[in-house]
Amino acid sequence: MRLSPDAMIFWQVGFLKLNATIVFTWGLMLVLAVGAKLITRKLSTDLNRSRWQNLLEIVVTAIEKQIEEVGLSQPRKYLGFLGTLFLFVAVSALFTVFPGFEPPTGSLSTTTALALCVLVAVPLFGIEGRGVGGYLKSYMEPTVIMLPFNLISEVSRTLALAVRLFGNMMSGAMIIGILLSITPFVFPIVMTLLGLLTGMVQAYIFFILATVYIAAATQIRKPEPTS
Repeated sequence: MRLSPDAMIFWQVGFLKLNATIVFTWGLMLVLAVGAKLITRKLSTDLNRSRWQNLLEIVVTAIEKQIEEVGLSQPRKYLGFLGTLFLFVAVSALFTVFPGFEPPTGSLSTTTALALCVLVAVPLFGIEGRGVGGYLKSYMEPTVIMLPFNLISEVSRTLALAVRLFGNMMSGAMIIGILLSITPFVFPIVMTLLGLLTGMVQAYIFFILATVYIAAATQIRKPEPTS
């Protein structure tokens, strides 16, 4: 049994390997890019809209609302980054219904890359919103003693993001694989549907945590009024 799509090798020359993680990651990105292009090529502003445009508007509106509820006052500013993270993880989970598809989020390398994207995006948005000095000063709040602890927090939460998503996605695939070998066909189908729900929940959790980190980095503390 494969514990990760990294173990499925399609092509190898020496130390160079083309595994399922790389193939399905780029394939998924291609599907998302082409799908977005096809849906948005004929957008309509009147009442006669396609079902795909209605679906797109529902998804975008829901993502914007969640971003705003977390505490970011300009959700459109962060929609591209956070929305892409959510859609990549969510569609990766949904595509598990297709035989032979291995979700790239079942590989620690993929989840680490997603977590590193968040690690890089947080200070970039923070510096844009608060300035270099204001953002760097946040690492020393409330006192300079907190500097090493805040730095450790940045690294540990990135590691937690990667391991949490990887563990949940991999465990679901393993359970379905085990059930297929020891139980009738109907029960694994039920577990597959449960896995889809779990994948969507994990996509939402990853998206919300990334939004919370960005909101914390961009928050400007107002000076306390003097009496």
